[in-house]
Amino acid sequence: MSYWQDKVVLISGGSSGLGAMLARTLAAAGAKLVLGAIDADGVESVAESLRGGGCDAIGVWADVTQQEPVDRLIASAIQRHGRLDALLNCAGRSARGAVLETTPEQFLDLLSLNFLATVRCTRAAAPHLIQTRGHLVNIGSLAAKTASKFLGAYPASKFPVAAYSQQLRYELNPLGVHVLLVCPGPIARADAGNRYDDQAAGLPESARKPGGGVKLKGISPDRLARNILRYCECRKPELVMPAKARILFALSQLSPTLGDWIIGKMTATS
Repeated sequence: MSYWQDKVVLISGGSSGLGAMLARTLAAAGAKLVLGAIDADGVESVAESLRGGGCDAIGVWADVTQQEPVDRLIASAIQRHGRLDALLNCAGRSARGAVLETTPEQFLDLLSLNFLATVRCTRAAAPHLIQTRGHLVNIGSLAAKTASKFLGAYPASKFPVAAYSQQLRYELNPLGVHVLLVCPGPIARADAGNRYDDQAAGLPESARKPGGGVKLKGISPDRLARNILRYCECRKPELVMPAKARILFALSQLSPTLGDWIIGKMTATS
């Protein structure tokens, strides 16, 4: 029997992207799913498709930049199933822009979604995860470990996810809760080439590319989702894809000058 059979899993950002892929992967493994997203039609569409395959899945409208909808989202899982075995904090978005042209308001906007939404959902779900000795998965990014050019407020909104996840490990691991930080590079998707046209005016063409032009092969979302579940089953603390990026993280800590030079060499110039 699958490890995930009949486990109750809540996924924020479940209407598209990695959140939707994780939902499909978990459904195939027998999990019961509660999907939250600000796109009400999109999240219900994903949930409906999963129900068509026999999965117990519901879609719930939730603006995770506000506490009240977050509380209702968690409550919906508890009211329906009486427990919560895993929270996957997938809601978020990337950005483009020259950092000096990125306003404080834009930083606050991205911080609220990419970081503070994780804080809101985690605090609301933690008492239930402690009861089940469950899993907490926070989706960071390679940009949670090292920054690159023309990503606007994105790295500054993802670095705190890494620090927060480390703090959570210290405090929740002794209570039986597994905390996993996921730091993927650019995820392969069909619309990768035109997602940032409105944000990249005046920037090099490379800024429109995944990862702001850093030369990395797009990660298969299916493979990433399967690895996340495997790391949960093994209760590992951190997943970095591609794994070789860990070498860059270590070098950047030892020598920021060397790390910056490597990032520069890895980034397309046009």
